[in-house]
Amino acid sequence: MKIELNTNKKLNSVEQAKLWATYMGNSMASCVLSHMLHHVDDQEIKKVVENALILTEQFVKGVKDLFIQEHYPLPIGFTQDDVNVRAPRLFADEFYLYYLRYTSKAGLSIYGIALPLMTRPDIRVFFTQCLNSTTKLINQVNEMLSKKGFVAEAPYIPYPSQVDFIKKQSYLNGFLGDVRPLQALEITHLFDNIENNAISKCVLIGFSQVAQLDQAKSFFLRGKQIAAKHYDICSKMLEKENLSSPSILDPLVTTSTIPPFSDKLMLAHKLDMFSMRIRGYGNALAFSARHDVTAAYGRLLLEVGNYVEDGANILIDHGWLEQPPQAADREALASVGRHE
Repeated sequence: MKIELNTNKKLNSVEQAKLWATYMGNSMASCVLSHMLHHVDDQEIKKVVENALILTEQFVKGVKDLFIQEHYPLPIGFTQDDVNVRAPRLFADEFYLYYLRYTSKAGLSIYGIALPLMTRPDIRVFFTQCLNSTTKLINQVNEMLSKKGFVAEAPYIPYPSQVDFIKKQSYLNGFLGDVRPLQALEITHLFDNIENNAISKCVLIGFSQVAQLDQAKSFFLRGKQIAAKHYDICSKMLEKENLSSPSILDPLVTTSTIPPFSDKLMLAHKLDMFSMRIRGYGNALAFSARHDVTAAYGRLLLEVGNYVEDGANILIDHGWLEQPPQAADREALASVGRHE
């Protein structure tokens, strides 16, 4: 990933934020994928995991080069101290594909939001490359899921017979009165959130087995209950209308209790996954019109928000939560000036 550096213009707040987040996320992913690569048996899946690891390392190096050029403090992120590749595998080969599908969706969201906000040409080029590479990866992952027969296909609904317009406010009903069937956008986001919760629950089961701190173990077990509950809520909405849902993936977790990752990495990982869940539920809320669906997402958002805050507090208590770039504290600076 070669980038022509622009040293005439400093990084603005958006560019700092997205580069910092890209470094943190990909240094974490590099640790996780290096452990997966050490244990994968299926040679076709191994190639996909290998490609994903190469990408994460390229993204980390790209940000590192930019920060060094800018004389910008390099984040600590996650290192080889946070992974033990010789620890037994925690997940089956099949799960590696589901995991990459989930993390690729998160990457597309981060890079896609970043790109329109970039003003420096070299930073815009970098995120364009990140977006293009991640798109290529998720296509590779989806092709392999399909080839292996693992893909969970979204439910089919009939083609409309003609173009129509909404004529009554009852279209928004969800609890009382004439309640219409789910429309395609509502189905899309329910299906996506069900899949995300199935994958997240699987990760949480594995992490709860290998966590060293009781505080971390309790946090992961609570997260598993939340993911299971949210999976059920969204699945029942589809099942009520005879629409299929993605299956649970719990059997893809091994019985290993030997930690491949540090508690710091696993806690930060789940903080990231649940933070992305907030974005996923927010997107779903924006595209849903039935009152029962929007009300459900409101409740799910609140529960996930509380969980993320509790996870952040654990990381802060142990001195593990790196601070993102922030604006100057003008009041503190003024206070220093007065004392001088």
